[in-house]
Amino acid sequence: MKTIKLVRATKGIEVGTIKRVGEKEADSEVRGGYWKYVPKSEYKGEKKVEEPKEEKQPKTKKNDKKNS
Repeated sequence: MKTIKLVRATKGIEVGTIKRVGEKEADSEVRGGYWKYVPKSEYKGEKKVEEPKEEKQPKTKKNDKKNS
């Protein structure tokens, strides 16, 4: 598997699109001049979507009051 990125506009595909394809398909696409090889880490970085983290409130201890 190879990772390729679209560098020139084509119909129906947005510039900057990254995809994983087989070696033969990747070679064919890159030879066409519209795609270039990129590191797999770039593909993985695009797939990660960070979800907002919820703020945790500190736990409070209940004070035991003795009736005197």
